[in-house]
Amino acid sequence: MGTTYSKPESVNEKARGTKMITAEVKREQITHITSQACETPDYVAAPPPYPAQERARSVAISRLENWSENLLSDTKNRLAISTFASQPYDALLTNTQSLQSDLHVFNTAVPIEGAPITNQRSSGRCWLFAATNVFRVPLMKAYQLKEFELSQAYLFYWDKIEKANWFFEQIIATADEELSGRLVQKLLEDPVTDGGQWDMVANLVQKYGLVPHALYPDNYNAQNSSKLNWLLTAKLREHALILRKLAAKKGDDHAAHTLAVSKDRFLKEIHSIVTMLLGPPPNPDHKFGWQYYDSNGTARELRKTPLEFGQQALRSQTRIYSRSSAPVSPGRLFSLVNDPRNEYNRLLTVDKLGNVLEGQPLTYVNVEMPTLKKAVIAMLKAGHPVFFGCDVGKFSNQKLGVMDADLTDLTLGFNVSLGMNKAERLSSGESAMTHAMVITAVHLSENDEPIRWRVENSWGETAGNKGWFVMTDRWMDEYTYQAVVDSNFVSAEVRSILKQTPQVLPRWDPMGVLA
Repeated sequence: MGTTYSKPESVNEKARGTKMITAEVKREQITHITSQACETPDYVAAPPPYPAQERARSVAISRLENWSENLLSDTKNRLAISTFASQPYDALLTNTQSLQSDLHVFNTAVPIEGAPITNQRSSGRCWLFAATNVFRVPLMKAYQLKEFELSQAYLFYWDKIEKANWFFEQIIATADEELSGRLVQKLLEDPVTDGGQWDMVANLVQKYGLVPHALYPDNYNAQNSSKLNWLLTAKLREHALILRKLAAKKGDDHAAHTLAVSKDRFLKEIHSIVTMLLGPPPNPDHKFGWQYYDSNGTARELRKTPLEFGQQALRSQTRIYSRSSAPVSPGRLFSLVNDPRNEYNRLLTVDKLGNVLEGQPLTYVNVEMPTLKKAVIAMLKAGHPVFFGCDVGKFSNQKLGVMDADLTDLTLGFNVSLGMNKAERLSSGESAMTHAMVITAVHLSENDEPIRWRVENSWGETAGNKGWFVMTDRWMDEYTYQAVVDSNFVSAEVRSILKQTPQVLPRWDPMGVLA
């Protein structure tokens, strides 16, 4: 108890209540202040809110004027505007220091490079040119030829027929889908595009074989395919609408019969157009006679069917170049791809993409770039040229024959740089496989690391260094997506991926873009 005792006083209750409340508030304030001084808070106080600011939804002229004034106040920018007005900016901003390192010098190369340099002209047949440039090398060895070219038009002809049939079957299979849906619209978008993939050309060779270029050379429509493609596409779209209506009538025997008859009639129309514009090709089962000079100047003649000649081209890739006694064949050649959007060490395919209905389905083994490049180097060391797919339009110079990720100095000209990585470029539509070519050599460092690669293109001798390009290793990392290799030159772990059930990518996926 306390030492002093206060006698209660008679007070006004209202005033008394006010005093008591005031005293309690003061005690709480003192307690709160003391607590703040003695204890560490377990939270961080939020900063004061920023004033609300609505973003500009429209383009304000006053803002544009201010930006222009700031831009033009820099003499460097005014000089750039004057210079860009008369020349392409990528030519003006070429990084000459990088070019000095882009030498056509390689210390690891295949013993025989295909000749002559081929030219696809104004067509999208790069995949057929790249594939036949690979197939011709063992034939040049077998027949002792200094130069040799296979007929790309022969495969082009059969590809158009097969793609038309493939398109009809996909249209029938999707008859229940909305016509305006993304899948059907994608099918209608490019039913007989010139482009293709490795598995598709392998299917064509297995079914129709190969012939020398001299027996079925390019005509105008093979070299300039846009009018051919327009006519075929117009007819195929017309046919597709009819087939969809017939296929939608489930359980109707008469409609099913009409569907079968109509499809056959439509395919006959397509065959007529293709044959009229490309000319009738050699029959796959009939023997041709090919007369030629070998490298010694001796006149020779070969009689084979296209199928026999095609099989010989595949079988000829034997231990002449390989460390394996088994021949390199489409059964063992497969596509390694680098798609960082998807899980590595997975088998991929693309929905409803192909040409030969009964052929090998399109498959990709998705691996990291070091794995892909290691396999390519192993192929080159064994003497095999390598079919590969890339985005050729990025940081490349057709005249110089250079593909270099540092080729154009955008910061110098625009004060900007490009920030997306490979996965982001694929996801946003900024990049895709647009072109197929052949790798024939690599320059390796003392540590066996690749520095640059030698590339055989199909744009004629006026492009690059007489048709040849140099590709830096960094460019390969960023813009190469595919390399076709023999299973003998990858690990058992990579080979085992081929046994997986593939992950199916949609038809509109960038990995479904045909080179």
